[in-house]
Amino acid sequence: MSLKAFHLIFVTLLTALCFGCAAWAFNAGSTEWGVAGIAAGILVILYGIYFLKKLKRISYL
Repeated sequence: MSLKAFHLIFVTLLTALCFGCAAWAFNAGSTEWGVAGIAAGILVILYGIYFLKKLKRISYL
């Protein structure tokens, strides 16, 4: 598995984890942790976009 494929899987799973934890926090009544989870999810998405732009020429395999 290449570094690019690993990062795509990692970013996807981490984004789902961040937004899932944010939903759980909002459901539990913790607004601060919910906002922190959403912010972390957005930062992970921005990192994924940055990484894909950086390694545009490298294949997925």
